Amino acid sequence: MNRLSVRLVVSHVLVALIGGLATFAVVRWLAPALFDESMRHVPVGGGQGPGGMGGGQGMALRDQFAAAVNEALLIGSAVGIAAAAIFGVFAARRVIRSLSTVRVATRQLAAGRYDLPVPEPKEAELAELARDVNHLGAELAQTETRRVRLLGEVAHELRTPLTVIDGYVEAMIDGVLPTSPENLAQIGEETRRLRRLGEDLSALSKAEEGRLALQIVSADAGAVAQQAAERLRPQAEDAGVDLVVRPAVAALAVQCDPDRIAQVVTNLVGNALRATNSGGTIWVTARSEAGQALIEVADDGIGLAPPQLAKVFERFYRVSGARIGESGSGIGLTISRGIARAHGGELSAASAGLGEGAKFTLSLPLQH
Repeated sequence: MNRLSVRLVVSHVLVALIGGLATFAVVRWLAPALFDESMRHVPVGGGQGPGGMGGGQGMALRDQFAAAVNEALLIGSAVGIAAAAIFGVFAARRVIRSLSTVRVATRQLAAGRYDLPVPEPKEAELAELARDVNHLGAELAQTETRRVRLLGEVAHELRTPLTVIDGYVEAMIDGVLPTSPENLAQIGEETRRLRRLGEDLSALSKAEEGRLALQIVSADAGAVAQQAAERLRPQAEDAGVDLVVRPAVAALAVQCDPDRIAQVVTNLVGNALRATNSGGTIWVTARSEAGQALIEVADDGIGLAPPQLAKVFERFYRVSGARIGESGSGIGLTISRGIARAHGGELSAASAGLGEGAKFTLSLPLQH
């Protein structure tokens, strides 16, 4: 009884059975009374019972009529139930055939075959299900593509510092390079680069699993954002980009982890720097609205097209552009949104289109 095909057939049979029983009961109750009423209008002959017949003959005719009606109803009900069962089997086969196609497609998706489309059945509801499965396959294919690309990028990021470290160490062993503070400092820099990459990947995992460690204190979100943005001013000056920091009119008291919030602002300003050409401007604004502390990072750079805007927070996704594609692993915004949501806030993006710049807004609930 747990199979859909059996349930569909049984449901058709039950509908036919209930209809047949209702028809039988109503006709069985009304037919004799209607028969008696019609016999009263038959001309009476010889002073006998209804229709000129004796009482015994009238009752016998009445019983025969009722028996004939009962037999006809039983035969009709049986035929109706059989027809309903046959139609139920036919309808169930059509539905199950369409569902089987979707089931096969989902098994292919589970096996990693994302390029096999599901044919859309004629039934509207099943066609919508097939379209959803096809959309799921397309999204999984894109995610897999980004995952493979990320693995290649991580391998590249690992290869470069490891090559430098290996070269310096081998040269020192061979006596080609002296074991000087400068050479050791170069090895230390490459080691820190490896550590940062590992920390980013670890932060991504924790953000997606909701396991980010937060040191919550009372802080001024505006001041935290201003300090984080000012730390990137030298990079903005080197890139020829004007960095405008607009502090809040009043303190924005929030319960947060200042280091994590600074991490979000640093990531947003860093992305804006990569998206803005020399001569452009980046604005960092802090304000309050509707019980929320808002930190806005806007630029007049390459902007985002609507499809990019919908995917910019997905892990491993990187926006292509003149400068933004040169660095970044595509996980910074994913981590930043995870940090915002861990604080009970949100991180959103807006853009008027390509070439129109972009604005990212971090919102945090104000402390009451």
